[in-house]
Amino acid sequence: MEFFSPDSWAEALAIRAAHPDATPIAGGTDLMVDINFDRRRPAALLDLTRVPELTSWRRDGGTVRIGAGVPYARIITELAGLVPGLAKASRTVGSAQIRNRGTVGGNLASASPAGDALPPLLAAGAVVEVASVRGRRRIPAAEFCTGVKRSALAADELVAAVELPVAPGPQEFAKVGTRNAMVIAVCSVAVALDPAARAIGTGIGSAAPTPRRATAAEEFAAAELADSWGPAADLDPAVARRFGELVAAAADPIDDVRGTAAYRRHALAVLGRRTLSWAWADYQAGRGAAADRPGAGPGPTGGGDR
Repeated sequence: MEFFSPDSWAEALAIRAAHPDATPIAGGTDLMVDINFDRRRPAALLDLTRVPELTSWRRDGGTVRIGAGVPYARIITELAGLVPGLAKASRTVGSAQIRNRGTVGGNLASASPAGDALPPLLAAGAVVEVASVRGRRRIPAAEFCTGVKRSALAADELVAAVELPVAPGPQEFAKVGTRNAMVIAVCSVAVALDPAARAIGTGIGSAAPTPRRATAAEEFAAAELADSWGPAADLDPAVARRFGELVAAAADPIDDVRGTAAYRRHALAVLGRRTLSWAWADYQAGRGAAADRPGAGPGPTGGGDR
């Protein structure tokens, strides 16, 4: 097995172009498991951990650009105030050791429908920046995954960064697993409120061949809440319930070792209702009110019944 370890982004792209069969590795939290269990034997590895361009983030006005090599732990500690939905999802990823190594770029490149970082990216309207020696492309996060562990990346491209709007309102993420922590999601839901646009973004994970938005739920909630954004009104439980039902209807789940399709649909309806209710309560109370909600906290599962 060949091993390449570039020192710069330009060198990494040149190696990728010359060796499209080389498998990129950053945190290695998925790839090394496959190698250790002899599920994969890459012809070559392209180590990206020494590329400084991938390990930084910056804010540019109303946008946050996060390098593909920024680990979950830094998103939690450095970016929770700017992209809270992604930070909340990052808290649910694995153990502290995994969060120190794993990256959003790796989650995207793996293109697993169960990737915890992906639903918040969809809900927030994120854009993925990819690059090759031919230049750069910007791909909406909702279009990046094309199938189970398949993506829009060309053979000579690497994920460079992800760009998200600075959160204009409350954002939530919740997932169900076979236990409370360190677990692959049975299903997950992300919700993002945009009070200025009077819009609600969604993302669902581990319930279809790719992460996807629940557009019917978004349109329903936007219409039902159209007159409630000024002086914020209480959320009608019937609206929250119907929103959850439409979230579940957007899924295309399967039966597998983690759960049945029927259970996933039920759980998505519950999570959809809860995440919209939490986000709306935070909107009423002002951003940051989530810290006062009983059970909310910085733990790996997000606290309470999440």
